[in-house]
Amino acid sequence: MTKQEIDNLIQNKLGVMLYFSGENCSVCSVLKPKIDTMFVENFPKIERVYIKADDNPQLSAEFGVFSVPTVLVYLDTKEFMRYSRHISLAQVENDLKRLYEMLEN
Repeated sequence: MTKQEIDNLIQNKLGVMLYFSGENCSVCSVLKPKIDTMFVENFPKIERVYIKADDNPQLSAEFGVFSVPTVLVYLDTKEFMRYSRHISLAQVENDLKRLYEMLEN
């Protein structure tokens, strides 16, 4: 996926979650299905995009991602959340829940 395609999603969707991972990142591998399940169950209107930072260093740099895993969440065209390395699923869910419900209605 290109930067332009991601920018188009950010402009045209209620929300977009970008998940940057690394090829040899064991935390990334464990976290990805948990993040995916959380977004499918609790935030279904947020588009999910998974990016392998190793394969897309330019794209990672354009989004200011220099470590993995990194989760970026855009709501209403603006970056709302950025979590890197030590990511608490409970914190992500709590931070996102109220605003998501407001935007959804």
